[in-house]
Amino acid sequence: MTNEVWWRLGCFFSILIIMMLLEWQKPARQSPIKSSTRWFANFGLVFASSVIARLVVPIGLTAVALYNQEHGIGLFNQIAMPSMITIILSMLLLDILIYWQHRLFHQVPILWRLHRVHHADAHVDTSTGLRFHPIEIVLSILVKFVAVSALGVPAIAVLIFEIALNGLALFNHANIRLPNKIEKPLRLVLMTQILHRIHHSNVVSETNSNYGFSVIWWDKLFGSYKSEAKKPDGDINIGLIEYPSAKQNASLWNLLIIPFKNK
Repeated sequence: MTNEVWWRLGCFFSILIIMMLLEWQKPARQSPIKSSTRWFANFGLVFASSVIARLVVPIGLTAVALYNQEHGIGLFNQIAMPSMITIILSMLLLDILIYWQHRLFHQVPILWRLHRVHHADAHVDTSTGLRFHPIEIVLSILVKFVAVSALGVPAIAVLIFEIALNGLALFNHANIRLPNKIEKPLRLVLMTQILHRIHHSNVVSETNSNYGFSVIWWDKLFGSYKSEAKKPDGDINIGLIEYPSAKQNASLWNLLIIPFKNK
């Protein structure tokens, strides 16, 4: 745990660079606007979210988990179980939580105001996996704080889960198309790029599907899995109908004020 920051940053930048290189070498789709324009807004939003989240919630999830372990707070700190079982159960429960959090952000109007910042992107690439409004990021951290404390999630499970969640979000938003011989078996477990692009379709029934950021199990279990869109992968209309201007949706200021607009 003393090397937590290096583990997080190392995994994050490694996956980000690999995905961006693959996108550059063989993109699945062409962006309607210059990538540099979108990247400035998307990565700018990441920076703004990181600063605001650190100011609002200065303590990290792993620190909370360590405190809970030391003071016997939470379910798993009260039950004697093998550590590996505890870690696996913790990660599964946290992943179900993220699934339902994502689904609620689509279904509850005030939460959708925040989440539509993510979906207003007119193109999907690995930077889209980082494009979330600062308020949504803060709310997500607070939800995980409550879950980690209530469950008594071990610090190591928090670290592994956070690294995996961020890495898989970069992976499944990447503007690549895996070969069929890889994509078909992989989608039996993971949310692949093709499956996640369905979620970014501007067709509402498709937007409200494939909520998982990592595995596809929860979508199948809770009836939100969609294996195919109405259009082929290369023809899916990405974004939101109410935000047709690709260039306007690539402005950092516009992204920050989207939740406060009526449409």
